[in-house]
Formats: sequence, C-alpha cells, structure tokens
Amino acid sequence: MNRPKRSNQRSNARRGGADQKRTPRPAPQESTDTLKEEPIKIDGVVTQLLPGTMFKVDLGNGHEVLAHISGKMRKHFIRIMVGDRVSMEMTPYDMTKARITYRHKN
Repeated sequence: MNRPKRSNQRSNARRGGADQKRTPRPAPQESTDTLKEEPIKIDGVVTQLLPGTMFKVDLGNGHEVLAHISGKMRKHFIRIMVGDRVSMEMTPYDMTKARITYRHKN
C-alpha cells in the first residue's frame, strides 16, 4: 500500500515551526513582597567538630550555632579546625543553623 507523503509545511506548523510567528514573553516583574530575605552575615569561632562536616560555632555573645561548610569550601578542600575564626551566613528564619563561607587566616 502506498501512503501519501506528509508535507513539511503541515508538520512544521503542528510543531510550532518557522511559519508561525512567535512573540517574546514579557519579563517577570519583581515585587517587593516576593523577594527572598538576605542572609545575616556573622563571625564566630569553631568550638567543636561534628560528623558530616558539621561544626558547633560560638558567636561571641553567648550563643552557639550548628554550622556546615558551603559547597565552594568543600570543593576546594578547605580544612576547618577547632579554634578557627570563620564567617557565616544565617537565615533569618532559623537562628540556630548557619553556613560557613570563609575561614579567616590566624
């Protein structure tokens, strides 16, 4: 049995091909109520090493937080020991956890 061939125009139109005009999407508008809150930057001193690259860090004002190493520090094998001074980012939603972003040179 011989089937008739499909024309390219018909299949291109079905797939949204060259013969359909596309209009660019409008850029999403940012509203002030949907923006993420900025992390809180704070320094501290590592007091205890925990398994899984977790650390207890003393903030100097009597509070102690649970912190983990950021991905870039993990990638570049930055070692953190007890007594190191570190910079951290904390979310305003959970003030008991933080991400270590920098180890200061002593």
